[in-house]
Amino acid sequence: MGNEDRSKHGSPYDTVASSAFRFLIEIVAWVAGPWAVADLTGSNWLAIPALVVLVGLPAVFNAPGDKNTEGIVIPGPLRIVIEMFLAAVAVAASAIVWPAWGSAAVALIAAAMLVTGRARYRWLASGAPAVDLT
Repeated sequence: MGNEDRSKHGSPYDTVASSAFRFLIEIVAWVAGPWAVADLTGSNWLAIPALVVLVGLPAVFNAPGDKNTEGIVIPGPLRIVIEMFLAAVAVAASAIVWPAWGSAAVALIAAAMLVTGRARYRWLASGAPAVDLT
């Protein structure tokens, strides 16, 4: 990975592509997740806490060195669990509330997130050690 492909913010192994796919999955989880909760429960009010949880998890809990703002510091492997949870919500919820072509597109985006984020996930899995970029 060349220096020009490294994210200017956060993880030394994050790329523009990996962060873009991860952000798309977060957006889908934030939209489709609460929508699916409302559809499955019959209560629009339950969509609100679902949205708070889905937005709050990735915003508040971060591995050291992964973002410019750290919030509550958690181990790298736990950050991976949060991101896999969001991907699962995005894929499952989109299958519930959107047509098949929409949920298929979300599944492809989730796969692209996993493929482009491999180096970052390895780094997070190893505990997100500090990296000398000089």
